Amino acid sequence: MNANYKILSYILLCFFLLSATVTLSAQAELQRMQERLPQTDALRLSGKVGENNRGLLEARTELTPEERAIVNAENADRISLYRQIARNQKRVRRGSGRQRAIRIAQQARSGVWLQNAAGEWLQKP
Repeated sequence: MNANYKILSYILLCFFLLSATVTLSAQAELQRMQERLPQTDALRLSGKVGENNRGLLEARTELTPEERAIVNAENADRISLYRQIARNQKRVRRGSGRQRAIRIAQQARSGVWLQNAAGEWLQKP
């Protein structure tokens, strides 16, 4: 099993254990995210996309229609998961995404572009 896959699985598991029950919808979203992991990893490592401070992928360069579709699908699943977490914890979705952004930044591989709280893009050393 790929190290990135293990890290993502661990992060997502911890994130959802902390946020109460995982619905069937969330399980489907997590599965799709895991299936997209090779493509999203490649986009992150190429520098074409980065992880923004809201817990979403964001284009840093021009993307092909296929790449844009991958980013849009990933973000749609993430937003849906953040909404479910916010409902479970009775808070706004923005807080869920920002907390996830912090975890993503901590676990990101060297070379990945990350957006800090001030909106500045920095490449992880």
